[in-house]
Amino acid sequence: MATVTDPDITQAQLAYGTKVVAVEPGGVEAIPEGERHGRPIQLLWTWASPNFEFATIAVGILSVLAFGLTFWQAVAAIVLGTLLGSVSLGALSTWGPRDGLAQMVLSRTAFGYRGNILPAGLNALTAGIGWFAVNSISGALALSALTTLPAFLCLVIVVAAQLVVAFFGHNLVHAFERYAFPVLALIFVVAAVIVLSQANPSAPAMDGPPPVGGFLITAGAAFGYAAGWNPYSSDYTRYLPKTTRRLPVALFAGLGCFVSCCLLEIAGAAVVTAGQTEVNPSSFTALLPTVIGKATLLAVCLGAVAANVLNVYSGAMSFMALGFKVPLARARAIVAVVFGLLGLLVASFGLRNAGQSYEAFLLIIAYWVSPWLGVVFTDRWLRRGQDVGAIAQSTTHVSAAGPIAMAVGLVVSIPLFANQTLYTGLVPKANGSFGDLTAVVGFVVAAVVYAVLHRTLGRKQGVAA
Repeated sequence: MATVTDPDITQAQLAYGTKVVAVEPGGVEAIPEGERHGRPIQLLWTWASPNFEFATIAVGILSVLAFGLTFWQAVAAIVLGTLLGSVSLGALSTWGPRDGLAQMVLSRTAFGYRGNILPAGLNALTAGIGWFAVNSISGALALSALTTLPAFLCLVIVVAAQLVVAFFGHNLVHAFERYAFPVLALIFVVAAVIVLSQANPSAPAMDGPPPVGGFLITAGAAFGYAAGWNPYSSDYTRYLPKTTRRLPVALFAGLGCFVSCCLLEIAGAAVVTAGQTEVNPSSFTALLPTVIGKATLLAVCLGAVAANVLNVYSGAMSFMALGFKVPLARARAIVAVVFGLLGLLVASFGLRNAGQSYEAFLLIIAYWVSPWLGVVFTDRWLRRGQDVGAIAQSTTHVSAAGPIAMAVGLVVSIPLFANQTLYTGLVPKANGSFGDLTAVVGFVVAAVVYAVLHRTLGRKQGVAA
Protein backbone atom coordinates (compact mmCIF):
# COMPACT_ATOMS: atom_id res chain seq x y z
CA MET A 1 0.00 0.00 0.00
CA ALA A 2 1.24 3.48 -0.80
CA THR A 3 1.77 5.08 2.58
CA VAL A 4 2.25 8.61 3.81
CA THR A 5 4.83 8.98 6.56
CA ASP A 6 4.11 12.61 7.51
CA PRO A 7 3.03 12.44 11.21
CA ASP A 8 0.65 15.38 10.72
CA ILE A 9 -1.37 13.66 7.98
CA THR A 10 -4.27 12.60 10.22
CA GLN A 11 -4.77 16.14 11.52
CA ALA A 12 -4.45 17.47 7.99
CA GLN A 13 -7.11 15.07 6.79
CA LEU A 14 -9.46 16.03 9.61
CA ALA A 15 -8.91 19.72 8.77
CA TYR A 16 -9.64 19.10 5.06
CA GLY A 17 -13.33 18.58 5.79
CA THR A 18 -15.59 20.31 3.31
CA LYS A 19 -13.02 22.88 2.18
CA VAL A 20 -13.17 23.37 -1.56
CA VAL A 21 -10.07 25.33 -2.53
CA ALA A 22 -7.61 23.33 -0.43
CA VAL A 23 -5.09 20.72 -1.52
CA GLU A 24 -6.32 17.28 -0.56
CA PRO A 25 -3.83 15.78 1.92
CA GLY A 26 -2.58 12.23 1.75
CA GLY A 27 -2.85 9.73 -1.04
CA VAL A 28 -4.63 6.37 -1.16
CA GLU A 29 -4.88 5.58 2.55
CA ALA A 30 -8.34 4.98 4.06
CA ILE A 31 -10.41 8.11 4.72
CA PRO A 32 -10.99 8.54 8.50
CA GLU A 33 -14.57 8.55 9.78
CA GLY A 34 -14.27 12.16 10.91
CA GLU A 35 -13.35 13.21 7.38
CA ARG A 36 -16.38 11.63 5.68
CA HIS A 37 -18.83 14.01 4.02
CA GLY A 38 -21.08 14.39 1.00
CA ARG A 39 -24.32 12.90 -0.33
CA PRO A 40 -25.02 10.29 -3.03
CA ILE A 41 -26.75 12.83 -5.30
CA GLN A 42 -23.40 14.51 -5.98
CA LEU A 43 -22.51 11.43 -8.04
CA LEU A 44 -25.16 12.42 -10.58
CA TRP A 45 -23.18 15.42 -11.81
CA THR A 46 -19.80 13.86 -11.05
CA TRP A 47 -20.56 11.16 -13.63
CA ALA A 48 -22.69 13.24 -16.02
CA SER A 49 -20.50 16.33 -16.48
CA PRO A 50 -17.39 14.49 -17.76
CA ASN A 51 -19.46 12.83 -20.50
CA PHE A 52 -20.73 16.14 -21.87
CA GLU A 53 -17.83 16.38 -24.31
CA PHE A 54 -17.00 15.65 -27.92
CA ALA A 55 -15.30 12.32 -27.20
CA THR A 56 -18.75 11.01 -26.25
CA ILE A 57 -20.32 12.34 -29.45
CA ALA A 58 -17.52 10.70 -31.45
CA VAL A 59 -18.62 7.25 -30.30
CA GLY A 60 -21.99 7.82 -31.98
CA ILE A 61 -20.41 9.27 -35.13
CA LEU A 62 -18.22 6.18 -35.49
CA SER A 63 -21.19 3.84 -35.02
CA VAL A 64 -22.63 4.99 -38.35
CA LEU A 65 -19.59 6.34 -40.19
CA ALA A 66 -17.07 3.56 -39.42
CA PHE A 67 -19.16 0.63 -38.19
CA GLY A 68 -21.80 0.81 -40.91
CA LEU A 69 -24.96 0.83 -38.80
CA THR A 70 -28.27 2.49 -39.55
CA PHE A 71 -29.43 5.11 -37.05
CA TRP A 72 -31.74 2.81 -35.12
CA GLN A 73 -29.22 -0.03 -35.07
CA ALA A 74 -26.71 2.42 -33.64
CA VAL A 75 -29.18 3.56 -30.98
CA ALA A 76 -29.77 -0.03 -29.85
CA ALA A 77 -26.04 -0.83 -29.70
CA ILE A 78 -25.24 2.41 -27.86
CA VAL A 79 -27.94 1.82 -25.23
CA LEU A 80 -26.83 -1.79 -24.67
CA GLY A 81 -23.12 -1.04 -24.31
CA THR A 82 -23.66 2.06 -22.18
CA LEU A 83 -26.13 0.26 -19.90
CA LEU A 84 -23.61 -2.48 -19.12
CA GLY A 85 -20.84 0.01 -18.41
CA SER A 86 -23.11 2.19 -16.26
CA VAL A 87 -24.47 -0.69 -14.17
CA SER A 88 -20.95 -1.84 -13.32
CA LEU A 89 -19.99 1.78 -12.49
CA GLY A 90 -22.90 1.99 -10.06
CA ALA A 91 -22.04 -1.33 -8.44
CA LEU A 92 -18.38 -0.46 -7.95
CA SER A 93 -19.27 2.97 -6.55
CA THR A 94 -21.02 1.30 -3.61
CA TRP A 95 -17.69 -0.13 -2.45
CA GLY A 96 -16.23 3.26 -1.48
CA PRO A 97 -18.26 4.30 1.59
CA ARG A 98 -17.73 1.03 3.46
CA ASP A 99 -13.93 1.11 3.58
CA GLY A 100 -13.04 4.64 2.47
CA LEU A 101 -10.59 3.32 -0.12
CA ALA A 102 -9.85 4.14 -3.75
CA GLN A 103 -10.91 1.65 -6.44
CA MET A 104 -7.44 0.45 -7.34
CA VAL A 105 -6.61 -0.09 -3.68
CA LEU A 106 -9.71 -2.27 -3.28
CA SER A 107 -8.53 -4.15 -6.37
CA ARG A 108 -5.70 -5.55 -4.23
CA THR A 109 -8.05 -8.04 -2.54
CA ALA A 110 -8.21 -9.95 -5.82
CA PHE A 111 -4.73 -9.22 -7.18
CA GLY A 112 -2.59 -9.00 -4.06
CA TYR A 113 -0.37 -6.12 -3.04
CA ARG A 114 2.21 -6.70 -5.79
CA GLY A 115 -0.03 -8.38 -8.38
CA ASN A 116 -2.21 -5.27 -8.42
CA ILE A 117 0.53 -3.60 -10.44
CA LEU A 118 -1.11 -5.12 -13.56
CA PRO A 119 -4.52 -3.36 -13.42
CA ALA A 120 -3.34 -0.28 -11.51
CA GLY A 121 -0.51 0.28 -13.97
CA LEU A 122 -2.83 -0.11 -16.96
CA ASN A 123 -5.30 2.33 -15.44
CA ALA A 124 -2.62 4.88 -14.61
CA LEU A 125 -1.50 4.86 -18.25
CA THR A 126 -4.92 4.82 -19.92
CA ALA A 127 -6.47 7.35 -17.51
CA GLY A 128 -3.68 9.75 -16.69
CA ILE A 129 -2.15 9.81 -20.15
CA GLY A 130 -4.37 8.10 -22.78
CA TRP A 131 -7.80 9.50 -21.94
CA PHE A 132 -6.19 12.77 -20.90
CA ALA A 133 -4.67 13.18 -24.35
CA VAL A 134 -7.89 12.25 -26.19
CA ASN A 135 -10.01 14.74 -24.26
CA SER A 136 -7.39 17.48 -24.28
CA ILE A 137 -7.21 17.31 -28.07
CA SER A 138 -10.99 17.62 -28.51
CA GLY A 139 -11.09 20.52 -26.03
CA ALA A 140 -8.20 22.27 -27.75
CA LEU A 141 -9.74 21.88 -31.22
CA ALA A 142 -13.04 23.28 -29.96
CA LEU A 143 -11.34 26.26 -28.32
CA SER A 144 -9.27 26.86 -31.45
CA ALA A 145 -12.39 26.80 -33.66
CA LEU A 146 -14.12 29.21 -31.28
CA THR A 147 -11.27 31.71 -30.87
CA THR A 148 -9.09 31.11 -33.98
CA LEU A 149 -6.09 30.81 -31.65
CA PRO A 150 -3.38 28.28 -32.64
CA ALA A 151 -4.35 24.71 -31.69
CA PHE A 152 -1.23 24.15 -29.59
CA LEU A 153 -1.81 27.30 -27.55
CA CYS A 154 -5.39 26.18 -26.95
CA LEU A 155 -4.07 22.80 -25.86
CA VAL A 156 -1.82 24.45 -23.27
CA ILE A 157 -4.73 26.54 -21.96
CA VAL A 158 -7.03 23.50 -21.64
CA VAL A 159 -4.35 21.39 -19.93
CA ALA A 160 -3.51 24.19 -17.48
CA ALA A 161 -7.17 24.45 -16.43
CA GLN A 162 -7.38 20.69 -15.95
CA LEU A 163 -4.24 20.50 -13.85
CA VAL A 164 -5.34 23.27 -11.50
CA VAL A 165 -8.53 21.41 -10.52
CA ALA A 166 -6.87 17.98 -10.33
CA PHE A 167 -4.00 19.40 -8.24
CA PHE A 168 -6.34 20.50 -5.45
CA GLY A 169 -8.09 17.13 -5.44
CA HIS A 170 -11.33 15.51 -4.30
CA ASN A 171 -13.40 18.42 -3.01
CA LEU A 172 -12.61 20.82 -5.84
CA VAL A 173 -13.19 18.06 -8.39
CA HIS A 174 -16.71 17.45 -7.04
CA ALA A 175 -17.41 21.20 -6.86
CA PHE A 176 -16.20 21.77 -10.44
CA GLU A 177 -18.39 18.95 -11.79
CA ARG A 178 -21.37 20.33 -9.86
CA TYR A 179 -21.15 23.86 -11.24
CA ALA A 180 -20.26 22.69 -14.74
CA PHE A 181 -23.26 20.33 -14.85
CA PRO A 182 -26.15 22.79 -15.43
CA VAL A 183 -24.17 24.72 -18.04
CA LEU A 184 -23.11 21.61 -19.94
CA ALA A 185 -26.50 19.90 -19.63
CA LEU A 186 -28.43 22.91 -20.92
CA ILE A 187 -26.16 23.56 -23.91
CA PHE A 188 -25.82 19.94 -24.97
CA VAL A 189 -29.51 19.10 -24.54
CA VAL A 190 -30.46 22.05 -26.76
CA ALA A 191 -27.76 21.15 -29.29
CA ALA A 192 -28.77 17.47 -29.30
CA VAL A 193 -32.43 18.31 -29.89
CA ILE A 194 -31.51 20.51 -32.87
CA VAL A 195 -29.18 17.87 -34.35
CA LEU A 196 -31.75 15.12 -33.88
CA SER A 197 -34.37 17.27 -35.62
CA GLN A 198 -32.12 17.34 -38.70
CA ALA A 199 -31.33 13.63 -38.65
CA ASN A 200 -32.50 11.19 -41.29
CA PRO A 201 -33.24 8.00 -39.31
CA SER A 202 -34.16 6.13 -42.49
CA ALA A 203 -30.80 6.83 -44.16
CA PRO A 204 -29.22 3.63 -45.54
CA ALA A 205 -26.24 2.10 -43.82
CA MET A 206 -22.79 3.16 -44.98
CA ASP A 207 -20.03 0.75 -45.94
CA GLY A 208 -18.65 -1.12 -42.95
CA PRO A 209 -18.66 -4.49 -41.21
CA PRO A 210 -21.69 -6.81 -41.60
CA PRO A 211 -24.68 -5.53 -39.57
CA VAL A 212 -24.24 -7.99 -36.69
CA GLY A 213 -20.51 -7.34 -36.59
CA GLY A 214 -21.00 -3.57 -36.69
CA PHE A 215 -23.58 -3.82 -33.91
CA LEU A 216 -21.21 -5.77 -31.66
CA ILE A 217 -18.29 -3.45 -32.35
CA THR A 218 -20.46 -0.40 -31.57
CA ALA A 219 -21.76 -2.00 -28.38
CA GLY A 220 -18.17 -2.80 -27.42
CA ALA A 221 -17.04 0.78 -28.10
CA ALA A 222 -19.98 2.22 -26.12
CA PHE A 223 -19.22 -0.19 -23.29
CA GLY A 224 -15.53 0.73 -23.43
CA TYR A 225 -16.39 4.41 -23.13
CA ALA A 226 -18.70 3.96 -20.11
CA ALA A 227 -16.62 1.20 -18.51
CA GLY A 228 -13.51 3.34 -18.89
CA TRP A 229 -14.77 5.14 -15.76
CA ASN A 230 -15.16 1.87 -13.80
CA PRO A 231 -11.61 1.71 -12.37
CA TYR A 232 -12.22 5.18 -10.87
CA SER A 233 -15.58 4.40 -9.24
CA SER A 234 -14.90 4.39 -5.50
CA ASP A 235 -12.34 7.21 -5.83
CA TYR A 236 -15.34 9.54 -5.73
CA THR A 237 -17.40 7.73 -3.07
CA ARG A 238 -14.71 6.95 -0.49
CA TYR A 239 -15.40 10.23 1.34
CA LEU A 240 -19.11 9.41 1.77
CA PRO A 241 -20.13 8.37 5.32
CA LYS A 242 -19.94 4.64 6.00
CA THR A 243 -23.70 4.62 6.75
CA THR A 244 -24.58 5.86 3.24
CA ARG A 245 -27.15 3.55 1.64
CA ARG A 246 -25.92 1.58 -1.37
CA LEU A 247 -28.94 1.99 -3.65
CA PRO A 248 -28.75 5.80 -4.00
CA VAL A 249 -24.99 5.57 -4.59
CA ALA A 250 -25.40 3.02 -7.38
CA LEU A 251 -28.43 4.77 -8.85
CA PHE A 252 -27.00 8.29 -9.06
CA ALA A 253 -23.59 7.14 -10.33
CA GLY A 254 -25.04 4.81 -12.96
CA LEU A 255 -27.78 7.20 -14.04
CA GLY A 256 -25.40 10.14 -14.48
CA CYS A 257 -23.19 8.09 -16.78
CA PHE A 258 -26.00 6.36 -18.70
CA VAL A 259 -28.13 9.39 -19.56
CA SER A 260 -25.27 11.68 -20.55
CA CYS A 261 -23.53 9.04 -22.69
CA CYS A 262 -26.70 7.91 -24.46
CA LEU A 263 -27.84 11.46 -25.21
CA LEU A 264 -24.60 12.55 -26.84
CA GLU A 265 -23.75 9.27 -28.56
CA ILE A 266 -27.19 9.07 -30.15
CA ALA A 267 -26.82 12.69 -31.25
CA GLY A 268 -23.46 11.70 -32.73
CA ALA A 269 -25.12 8.97 -34.79
CA ALA A 270 -27.65 11.54 -35.99
CA VAL A 271 -24.82 13.82 -37.17
CA VAL A 272 -23.78 11.32 -39.85
CA THR A 273 -27.34 10.71 -41.06
CA ALA A 274 -27.62 14.49 -41.47
CA GLY A 275 -24.73 14.46 -43.95
CA GLN A 276 -21.61 15.16 -41.82
CA THR A 277 -18.68 12.79 -42.39
CA GLU A 278 -15.86 14.11 -40.19
CA VAL A 279 -14.96 13.11 -36.62
CA ASN A 280 -14.33 16.56 -35.13
CA PRO A 281 -16.31 19.14 -33.11
CA SER A 282 -17.05 21.23 -36.21
CA SER A 283 -19.05 18.38 -37.77
CA PHE A 284 -21.43 18.60 -34.81
CA THR A 285 -21.65 22.39 -34.58
CA ALA A 286 -22.11 22.74 -38.37
CA LEU A 287 -25.72 21.64 -37.87
CA LEU A 288 -26.40 24.32 -35.26
CA PRO A 289 -27.34 28.01 -35.47
CA THR A 290 -24.30 30.25 -35.07
CA VAL A 291 -24.91 31.33 -31.48
CA ILE A 292 -25.71 27.82 -30.27
CA GLY A 293 -22.79 26.45 -32.29
CA LYS A 294 -20.36 28.77 -30.54
CA ALA A 295 -21.89 27.97 -27.14
CA THR A 296 -21.48 24.27 -27.96
CA LEU A 297 -17.81 24.72 -28.84
CA LEU A 298 -17.33 26.40 -25.48
CA ALA A 299 -19.20 23.50 -23.82
CA VAL A 300 -16.97 20.98 -25.63
CA CYS A 301 -13.94 22.71 -24.15
CA LEU A 302 -15.50 22.86 -20.67
CA GLY A 303 -16.56 19.21 -20.96
CA ALA A 304 -13.02 18.16 -21.83
CA VAL A 305 -11.83 19.83 -18.63
CA ALA A 306 -14.62 18.13 -16.65
CA ALA A 307 -13.55 14.73 -18.00
CA ASN A 308 -9.83 15.20 -17.56
CA VAL A 309 -9.86 16.39 -13.98
CA LEU A 310 -11.20 12.90 -13.21
CA ASN A 311 -8.66 11.24 -15.51
CA VAL A 312 -5.70 13.02 -13.95
CA TYR A 313 -6.95 12.62 -10.38
CA SER A 314 -7.71 8.90 -10.72
CA GLY A 315 -4.61 8.30 -12.82
CA ALA A 316 -2.56 9.68 -9.94
CA MET A 317 -4.50 7.53 -7.45
CA SER A 318 -3.80 4.42 -9.53
CA PHE A 319 -0.12 5.26 -9.75
CA MET A 320 0.09 5.58 -5.96
CA ALA A 321 -1.81 2.30 -5.58
CA LEU A 322 1.13 0.57 -7.29
CA GLY A 323 2.81 0.48 -3.89
CA PHE A 324 5.29 3.34 -3.98
CA LYS A 325 6.02 4.89 -0.59
CA VAL A 326 5.64 8.63 -0.73
CA PRO A 327 6.71 10.82 2.19
CA LEU A 328 4.86 13.99 1.22
CA ALA A 329 1.28 14.84 2.13
CA ARG A 330 0.91 16.50 -1.27
CA ALA A 331 2.35 13.60 -3.25
CA ARG A 332 -1.00 12.88 -4.93
CA ALA A 333 -1.18 16.46 -6.17
CA ILE A 334 2.39 16.32 -7.46
CA VAL A 335 1.78 13.02 -9.27
CA ALA A 336 -1.35 14.53 -10.84
CA VAL A 337 0.72 17.35 -12.33
CA VAL A 338 3.33 14.94 -13.69
CA PHE A 339 0.62 12.86 -15.40
CA GLY A 340 -0.91 16.01 -16.84
CA LEU A 341 2.38 17.13 -18.34
CA LEU A 342 2.95 13.69 -19.87
CA GLY A 343 -0.58 13.83 -21.27
CA LEU A 344 0.17 17.25 -22.76
CA LEU A 345 3.18 15.79 -24.54
CA VAL A 346 1.16 12.89 -25.97
CA ALA A 347 -1.72 15.18 -26.96
CA SER A 348 0.61 17.58 -28.79
CA PHE A 349 1.61 14.76 -31.14
CA GLY A 350 -2.03 13.82 -31.74
CA LEU A 351 -3.36 17.25 -32.78
CA ARG A 352 -2.85 16.61 -36.49
CA ASN A 353 -4.48 13.16 -36.50
CA ALA A 354 -7.26 13.66 -33.95
CA GLY A 355 -9.80 10.84 -34.02
CA GLN A 356 -7.75 8.56 -36.28
CA SER A 357 -7.19 5.88 -33.63
CA TYR A 358 -10.14 6.66 -31.36
CA GLU A 359 -12.00 3.47 -32.30
CA ALA A 360 -8.98 1.35 -31.42
CA PHE A 361 -8.45 3.21 -28.14
CA LEU A 362 -12.06 2.67 -26.99
CA LEU A 363 -11.92 -1.04 -27.74
CA ILE A 364 -8.54 -1.42 -26.01
CA ILE A 365 -10.07 0.11 -22.87
CA ALA A 366 -12.84 -2.50 -23.01
CA TYR A 367 -10.28 -5.27 -23.62
CA TRP A 368 -8.48 -4.80 -20.29
CA VAL A 369 -11.29 -3.41 -18.15
CA SER A 370 -13.58 -6.39 -18.83
CA PRO A 371 -11.29 -9.14 -17.47
CA TRP A 372 -10.44 -6.86 -14.54
CA LEU A 373 -14.17 -6.54 -13.83
CA GLY A 374 -14.58 -10.31 -14.10
CA VAL A 375 -11.90 -10.80 -11.46
CA VAL A 376 -12.93 -8.09 -8.97
CA PHE A 377 -16.65 -8.90 -9.08
CA THR A 378 -15.98 -12.61 -8.61
CA ASP A 379 -13.55 -11.85 -5.80
CA ARG A 380 -16.05 -9.62 -4.00
CA TRP A 381 -18.69 -12.37 -4.26
CA LEU A 382 -16.32 -15.02 -2.88
CA ARG A 383 -15.18 -12.71 -0.06
CA ARG A 384 -18.65 -11.69 1.11
CA GLY A 385 -18.59 -11.39 4.89
CA GLN A 386 -14.83 -10.74 5.04
CA ASP A 387 -13.12 -7.50 6.06
CA VAL A 388 -12.06 -6.55 2.54
CA GLY A 389 -10.74 -3.17 3.74
CA ALA A 390 -8.15 -4.82 5.96
CA ILE A 391 -7.13 -7.19 3.16
CA ALA A 392 -6.80 -4.35 0.66
CA GLN A 393 -4.54 -2.34 2.98
CA SER A 394 -2.28 -5.26 3.87
CA THR A 395 1.19 -4.98 2.35
CA THR A 396 1.70 -8.74 2.77
CA HIS A 397 -1.47 -9.90 1.02
CA VAL A 398 -0.68 -12.26 -1.88
CA SER A 399 -3.14 -13.41 -4.53
CA ALA A 400 -1.70 -14.97 -7.65
CA ALA A 401 -5.21 -15.93 -8.76
CA GLY A 402 -6.08 -12.36 -9.82
CA PRO A 403 -3.11 -11.62 -12.10
CA ILE A 404 -3.26 -15.11 -13.61
CA ALA A 405 -7.00 -14.92 -14.28
CA MET A 406 -6.77 -11.47 -15.83
CA ALA A 407 -3.77 -12.49 -17.95
CA VAL A 408 -5.60 -15.62 -19.17
CA GLY A 409 -8.65 -13.51 -20.00
CA LEU A 410 -6.49 -11.14 -22.05
CA VAL A 411 -4.51 -13.89 -23.79
CA VAL A 412 -7.62 -15.85 -24.75
CA SER A 413 -9.89 -12.98 -25.76
CA ILE A 414 -7.65 -10.59 -27.70
CA PRO A 415 -5.87 -12.94 -30.14
CA LEU A 416 -9.10 -14.75 -30.93
CA PHE A 417 -11.79 -12.07 -30.91
CA ALA A 418 -10.28 -8.56 -31.28
CA ASN A 419 -11.62 -6.72 -34.33
CA GLN A 420 -10.19 -3.26 -34.93
CA THR A 421 -7.82 -1.33 -37.16
CA LEU A 422 -4.70 -2.33 -35.21
CA TYR A 423 -5.39 -6.07 -35.13
CA THR A 424 -8.04 -8.53 -36.25
CA GLY A 425 -8.36 -11.78 -34.30
CA LEU A 426 -8.78 -15.26 -35.75
CA VAL A 427 -12.55 -15.47 -35.27
CA PRO A 428 -13.60 -12.15 -36.89
CA LYS A 429 -10.98 -12.66 -39.60
CA ALA A 430 -12.73 -15.91 -40.52
CA ASN A 431 -16.22 -14.46 -40.11
CA GLY A 432 -16.75 -10.70 -39.92
CA SER A 433 -20.29 -11.11 -38.57
CA PHE A 434 -18.80 -11.98 -35.18
CA GLY A 435 -17.90 -8.32 -34.71
CA ASP A 436 -15.84 -7.84 -31.57
CA LEU A 437 -16.65 -10.13 -28.64
CA THR A 438 -13.35 -9.54 -26.84
CA ALA A 439 -14.86 -7.78 -23.82
CA VAL A 440 -17.51 -10.46 -23.24
CA VAL A 441 -15.06 -13.35 -23.62
CA GLY A 442 -12.44 -11.62 -21.47
CA PHE A 443 -14.93 -11.03 -18.65
CA VAL A 444 -16.26 -14.61 -18.62
CA VAL A 445 -12.86 -16.30 -18.95
CA ALA A 446 -11.26 -14.18 -16.22
CA ALA A 447 -14.20 -14.69 -13.85
CA VAL A 448 -14.21 -18.48 -14.30
CA VAL A 449 -10.44 -18.83 -14.01
CA TYR A 450 -10.38 -16.68 -10.88
CA ALA A 451 -13.19 -18.65 -9.24
CA VAL A 452 -11.28 -21.89 -9.88
CA LEU A 453 -7.89 -20.59 -8.70
CA HIS A 454 -9.08 -18.53 -5.73
CA ARG A 455 -9.31 -21.33 -3.19
CA THR A 456 -6.54 -23.60 -4.47
CA LEU A 457 -3.86 -20.90 -4.72
CA GLY A 458 -5.19 -19.19 -1.61
CA ARG A 459 -4.54 -22.27 0.49
CA LYS A 460 -1.02 -22.68 -0.89
CA GLN A 461 -0.21 -19.05 -0.14
CA GLY A 462 -1.66 -19.25 3.35
CA VAL A 463 -4.13 -16.43 2.89
CA ALA A 464 -7.85 -16.23 3.48
CA ALA A 465 -9.84 -17.79 0.68
